[in-house]
Amino acid sequence: MRGMIAVDKIGCKVLFLNPQTYVTETVIDGFQKTVHELLVIPEMNRAYVPIFGDGIHGRNPNPGHVLHVFDLLARKLIDTIDLRPNIGPHTVRRGPDGLVYVTCENTATIPVIDPKTNKVIDAIDSGSTNGHRLCIPNDGKRLYTDNEEDATVSVIDLPARKLLKKIKTPQALAGIAVSGDGKTVVAVSDESPVVYLIDTASEQIKTLPLQGVPKAAQIARYSADDRLLVISSLNSNMLSIIDVASGKQDAIPVGSQPMDFAFRGDEIFVGCQGDGSMHVIDVPGRRVKQSFQAGTGCESVGFF
Repeated sequence: MRGMIAVDKIGCKVLFLNPQTYVTETVIDGFQKTVHELLVIPEMNRAYVPIFGDGIHGRNPNPGHVLHVFDLLARKLIDTIDLRPNIGPHTVRRGPDGLVYVTCENTATIPVIDPKTNKVIDAIDSGSTNGHRLCIPNDGKRLYTDNEEDATVSVIDLPARKLLKKIKTPQALAGIAVSGDGKTVVAVSDESPVVYLIDTASEQIKTLPLQGVPKAAQIARYSADDRLLVISSLNSNMLSIIDVASGKQDAIPVGSQPMDFAFRGDEIFVGCQGDGSMHVIDVPGRRVKQSFQAGTGCESVGFF
C-alpha cells in the first residue's frame, strides 16, 4: 500500500494521507466547485476527480464540465479533460475494457475516455433526465445507471455503447451497484430505507428493507468477492453491511453524513462529509475501530 487519496467535497480539495497514520500530508486546492467522487487506477498511478458544479443532484444551476487527472506518485494535477458538451460529471468508473466512463447528470450522458490519452472518444445517451451514478459488472457487457427522478435503471450494451432498455423501480433512486458476476443490480431508494435487488436475467425486483436504518440510504458497493453488500445512509449516519449469502444485516453508526467508502483488506474506510471524519470499520467485528479527521468533509476515499 503506497498511499491514500481522499476527495474533500465540502472543502473543495484533494488530500493525500499517510495510509498507516492517516495524517494528511498533501493538500491540493484551487478547484472550481465542486470536487465530487473519485476513480483510482493504481497500476497507472492515476486518479480522476470530476468537477460537478456548485449545486446538488437535480439542482445544479452552474454545472461543471471537466475531469481532473492526478499523478498519484507526484501528488499533483497533471491534466484536465474538457467533457463538453457533456456537463455535470458525477460518478467515474473504469470498465474491464480499460476505458473510463463518467455519468454527466445535466446531459444524462456517459462520456467515454481513453486513459492512455485522456481524450473523450465517445458519449453514450442514458435515455434519462438526470444520469446519477453508474456501475459495470466484471464481464463488461453492460453498464447500468440509476436515474433518480425517473425512478428507472438504464441498461446499456457497453461494447455497442447503446441503450437497451430502462427498468422501472418503485421509487426514485439515489445509488446503484452491481455484483461482480453481473447477476444482481442493487438500486438504492431515495425515498425510504430500502434497496431494490434486480435480477438482471429476469428483471424481477425484490425489495430489501434496511434494518436499523430509519431514513433513505445513498451509496451501495459490493466487496470484491461479492460476499458483502455495503450501503451508506447519508441521512441516518449509518453504514449497513449485508452478508449476501445469509442476508444478515449489521447497521453500524458512523459520523455525520456518510457518503462513499473504500475497502482495504478487512477494513472499510467511510468518508463522512457532515463532520470531516473518516471512520474505519473492522469488517469481521462489525464495529468502528478508529476515526480521524480528514479535511472539512470528504465524501470519497481510495488507496493505491
